[in-house]
Amino acid sequence: MTELPPLNSLRAFDAAGRRLSFRAAADELGVTQGAVAQQVRQLEAHLDVVLFERVPKGLAFTSVGRSYHNRISGAFADLRDATAELKPEPNKVIISVTPTFAAKWLIPNLPSFTTAHPNIDLRIMATEKVSSFHSDGIDLAVRQGSPPFGASLDVTLLFKQSLIAVAAPIFADEGDSPLGPEALSKLPKVHDTHELWSSYLAQLGVKDQSARHLRLSQTSLAVDAAIAGQGVALVSRFLVTYDLEAGRLVEVGPAWDADRSDFYALMPRTAKDNDTVSKVVTWLKSCSDKGPWPM
Repeated sequence: MTELPPLNSLRAFDAAGRRLSFRAAADELGVTQGAVAQQVRQLEAHLDVVLFERVPKGLAFTSVGRSYHNRISGAFADLRDATAELKPEPNKVIISVTPTFAAKWLIPNLPSFTTAHPNIDLRIMATEKVSSFHSDGIDLAVRQGSPPFGASLDVTLLFKQSLIAVAAPIFADEGDSPLGPEALSKLPKVHDTHELWSSYLAQLGVKDQSARHLRLSQTSLAVDAAIAGQGVALVSRFLVTYDLEAGRLVEVGPAWDADRSDFYALMPRTAKDNDTVSKVVTWLKSCSDKGPWPM
């Protein structure tokens, strides 16, 4: 029995053959141009044939490559058709977000989304790891970062990074908040993995004088610890809007635009024609624009 080539190599060859460009194929597959070229080279080595001629404006089939592509592209088309017939889910959107964004912003706002788009099946993948649009089947992601994100991605700014110090009401000085820098520096601190307390206090002109520190692996845990009275947490304002409004937290330190990475919605450029995904991005942006948090 003839040994089949690796599936990833065949997918790269199929896309490159339809586009006659490694760059365009990379945009379609959500990988780098170099990754597509490497997969095609591996396929050529496996088959011991040359499939493409590299020309100045892209790619050109060899006679063997054209014949092989006709068969391969037909097979992938059959696979796509069979999958679509088996499980049509035109209104499903998988969104990848961090656990903190899911717990502190997305889930509290889901009733608004359900009201606006009752027919969209929004599926949330909460993870700290960077998800792959292609291999993880992700349609959309919300991540903190700084441009540029890559030519293959369509990027929408959602929230500017505006940090505030928050704590349970018991830490407010007889209801007087925010506190002065000196008083704030002495309060117990709750840390997340961003470790921004030193920089925050430095821009206030003071050094940390805390006798107690609690270090946690996620911002959402730091917020919950602050609510439980464990100390002061430094978080993005939009993540604690509901807790501030409900009185579970009070702002005990001034806002700081940290000039660090902001929060963006990311999706492959190839998904711009997907009306369902575009509706989710539009909803995210409309919520961020009209929120009670300052941008």
